[in-house]
Amino acid sequence: MPAYDPNNIFAKILRGEIPSIKVYEDQDTIAIMDIMPQADGHVLVIPRAPSRNLLDADPAIFKPLYETVQVLARAVQRAFGADGVLIKQYNEAAAGQTIFHLHVHVVPRKRGDTLKPHGGKMADQVLLAKHAEMIKQALNSPQS
Repeated sequence: MPAYDPNNIFAKILRGEIPSIKVYEDQDTIAIMDIMPQADGHVLVIPRAPSRNLLDADPAIFKPLYETVQVLARAVQRAFGADGVLIKQYNEAAAGQTIFHLHVHVVPRKRGDTLKPHGGKMADQVLLAKHAEMIKQALNSPQS
């Protein structure tokens, strides 16, 4: 497997070199809006620790990473009135990975909706910011 590239786009986002629309962050993870969402509310959860993907990651990062995934999954489900939540994680190009920093896709799903292609069209930034606010409100509201 190729080595981790510290100049990948997520590493740059983590260092503050590239803007993103953040919806959540803690000492171990950040969650940002996917700029090419497969559905409204598509969020990426990214560990701060560098690793190319699940295959080379320190197992110690999985607990905080998936705790954040669970928190965001609940929030996007509430914010978008979703029937379910799709959790995806790609490892290497042959499996569909396009950015080589471990990250998890959290995608709210409604029955009958079709997903847009992975890595498809860039979304309107104003719409993404609105969706981020909806998720932040769900994060800050009591769970029902």
